[in-house]
Amino acid sequence: MVAKPKVGSVQELAINVRKHPELEQMLKDNPAEALDSLARPDVPNTFVYQVVVVSLGVAMIVALLGSIFLVWYDKTTPDIAIAIGSAAVGALAGLLAPAPG
Repeated sequence: MVAKPKVGSVQELAINVRKHPELEQMLKDNPAEALDSLARPDVPNTFVYQVVVVSLGVAMIVALLGSIFLVWYDKTTPDIAIAIGSAAVGALAGLLAPAPG
């Protein structure tokens, strides 16, 4: 059995099929299953990635709730709270958006 290299594009798939004839046979036998097993996941599912996403989410929620709390008591929201919340939203969007190409 060949080690199944994960691919993210058709070009990578073609290169790997040329290098590993077993992949060509897998694609001929059951194309849908072979492509599913070779496809690289859209979002990595590692512990570090999860910690970063949760941390950014918490920062965003704390900044939002803090701003609401301050406005509720007729205080001005510090610019740093707005900056942290905006940066967390932008970072989450960048992390969770699919890569182009």
